[in-house]
Amino acid sequence: MPPRQPSDTSRTKAAVTDVYAAMRTSILNGEIEPGTRINIDAVSRAMGVSQTPVREVLQRLEGDNLVVYTPGRGYSTTPLLALDELRSLFEFRLLVEPWAARAAAVDRLANPARALEKELAAFQSVMRDGHDLRQDLVAHDTRFHDTILAAAGNPVVRHAFAQTHCHLHTFRLYPADVDGAITVAEHSAVREAILACRPEAAEEAMAQHIRNSFARFAQAFEGTVDLEPLEEGGPPRTRIV
Repeated sequence: MPPRQPSDTSRTKAAVTDVYAAMRTSILNGEIEPGTRINIDAVSRAMGVSQTPVREVLQRLEGDNLVVYTPGRGYSTTPLLALDELRSLFEFRLLVEPWAARAAAVDRLANPARALEKELAAFQSVMRDGHDLRQDLVAHDTRFHDTILAAAGNPVVRHAFAQTHCHLHTFRLYPADVDGAITVAEHSAVREAILACRPEAAEEAMAQHIRNSFARFAQAFEGTVDLEPLEEGGPPRTRIV
């Protein structure tokens, strides 16, 4: 009996998965530059697939805020965040995530310290491989912060944060922590405070991590002078020359 051939549906799903992974990587790594128009026919020919999976992938990438659709022009990659947009995004994070870390640092079954330790260990294992970590760092950062938000127990806040797509936006700006070591150290401090059930310490460790992250990513902008520290709920206070 001849082996069963994969169905058209299976082939389409496989094509979508492959094309999505390839395009997402290219966008995050800057291989497809911000503001670049995407030719669906060219992508389908380059990837060796029909236009159907490419269109589905573009819709998924639009949901990730990595591409935008303009009537009459089609799809293009999303422009990079401007400095004031970056500050606004991190001010939102400074409002939400220290609170979430504080809420998670409790002595009950919902304490996420074990899950956070498992996530850190998995990423540190990848770090030792010595390959380009950008994709892995994006994934680790997303999972680490989402684990804390989930443990805080407020699905509305968690959903609102997810809709910012902050990890994808920021990691397109600048390889602020190329080997991941700084991120791991700051994440470990947050995790240790949560494990010890020290709400104030967890809140402060997360706030410091977010302030430091903002300062690192802000390095992507040339001509920035006297960048003011990120403060909760504060207006933009950056001078550009």
